[in-house]
Amino acid sequence: MAQHGDAADLQPGEVITLGRTTLGIELGSTRIKAVLIGPDHAPLAVGSHDWENQFVDRLWTYSLDAVWTGVQQSVAALADDVRRRHGVELAGVGALGVSAMMHGYLAFDADGALLTPFRTWRNTNTGRAAERLSAEFGCNIPHRWSVAHLYQAILDGEEHVGRIDHLTTLAGYVHWQLTGEKVLGIGDASGMVPIDTSTVDRATGGYDATMLARFDELAAEAGVELTLAGLLPAIAVAGRPAGTLTEAGAALLDPTGRLRPGIPLCPPEGDAGTGMVATNSVAPRTGNVSAGTSIFAMVVLERQLGRAHRELDLVTTPAGDPVAMVHCNNGASELDAWAGLFAEFARALGAEVDPSRVFETLFTTALDGARDGGGMLAYNYLSGEPITGLEEGRPLFLRSPDSRLSLSTFMRTHLYSSLATLRIGMDVLQKTEGVRLDRMFAHGGLFRTEGVAQRFLAAAIDTPVSVGDVAAEGGAWGIAVLAAFATRPTPEQSLAEYLDTTVFAGTSLQTVEPDPADVEGFDAFMQRYVAALPVERAAVEHVGVGRRPGAEQTAETETTSAVQTEEQPA
Repeated sequence: MAQHGDAADLQPGEVITLGRTTLGIELGSTRIKAVLIGPDHAPLAVGSHDWENQFVDRLWTYSLDAVWTGVQQSVAALADDVRRRHGVELAGVGALGVSAMMHGYLAFDADGALLTPFRTWRNTNTGRAAERLSAEFGCNIPHRWSVAHLYQAILDGEEHVGRIDHLTTLAGYVHWQLTGEKVLGIGDASGMVPIDTSTVDRATGGYDATMLARFDELAAEAGVELTLAGLLPAIAVAGRPAGTLTEAGAALLDPTGRLRPGIPLCPPEGDAGTGMVATNSVAPRTGNVSAGTSIFAMVVLERQLGRAHRELDLVTTPAGDPVAMVHCNNGASELDAWAGLFAEFARALGAEVDPSRVFETLFTTALDGARDGGGMLAYNYLSGEPITGLEEGRPLFLRSPDSRLSLSTFMRTHLYSSLATLRIGMDVLQKTEGVRLDRMFAHGGLFRTEGVAQRFLAAAIDTPVSVGDVAAEGGAWGIAVLAAFATRPTPEQSLAEYLDTTVFAGTSLQTVEPDPADVEGFDAFMQRYVAALPVERAAVEHVGVGRRPGAEQTAETETTSAVQTEEQPA
């Protein structure tokens, strides 16, 4: 990674003391992470805080108190890491960026009070709204999009709707509190309401005006008078300034006072956008797969799609280029649960094992499993899965009577299951729409064990898949890079050029070509998987969701690991 000017002559401690650094903070689904990078974009220090969503009143949520506790603890852990690694105190930073899980619903009144608990991307109670808006807008509006949450609240007659002054995402909320600016990066904004990429003003971005007007008409038909355009954050593309850290924001971010007001911030972005940056996948015909609690693929398009598809979302890169997104609500959490079970069994035998060793052993074993899953099937649906038409999920494992229950095939089946819904969406993109890919990057905890999930993903999408050090610190590093891009010395340089020539020059990748036998095996697995989806639907219909008395249900088991996180661990 390239240095700028005389920065190459400075030691890391000097760079930190002089404030020639950039700080990125990302609020993922299971971890809040802070990464400090230097002028060469290499990480200098990392801090993190684990958290998890709660299932309250049949909705997935995080409290805003948990947001700030986690952010502050991540920044404090980063300051400790600076001291430990470099022997200096964190004296400030040159630029700052915030990223978070996309979509969801955060509605505030005119006094800035939250009107209803944060409804995350994971909720699938918005089916009626998503279906109606998709039909009216002529494009796919997924369950998790902010506009679907708002319209569902209108359809349900929720009292708070008439008092909404401002809607935003989690990244937008944190940025607003830090700067006072109600603004979003265009990539994150594209997961609230559709963006008109054909006429987008690259200085400010733009929501689709026709769809905004139609939404207002639909709201009026339901008895609610509002102007959606007035409720949404302003839009800024990558490279534009988006405010500075206020005194109140500095106190929220770092109560110790190490980070002083006046730090410039880049536009806040969603985790999909920072994943694109972290894998150098912002140019047309490039793409990436991010696998954690959820799993999704982002493919930058050369042209508009021929028609709307329920399996594909249309969003944008942080620079405003159109992207087809295949988003699956369920990723590696069920794998994590099974790994926890095997670890518990090992402890019962008197063997204490490192969780990373458990995953490495189980994943490596899968390489010896039957290529077609050997008659086994698994559904990793802890929550609903819109791509397969399920509003709720039930984790499920089943097998034919003649299948041989071996550990290797069992694990291959569960790894296949974590990729199966993604494959359904990618088939629409690659086979129906004929979209071509020059390169696909994979990142996230699922790919931490070398050569396993990467190989299976290559088989699933019949495309070469690369992994490497380009995404070692995940989205937190990606938003730090976007903050550095906003303060670049050559403003005319595009984001794609900046990444290619300044950030990723000299990086190495490991690429796996699809094995024809694996491709054939995954195809056979998928035929059984799709054919047996009615079994999963029956499980949803006939198996209720329990709840421990006096306890809120959480998304994960007590055993957590890097596999289910959106970013790879430090």
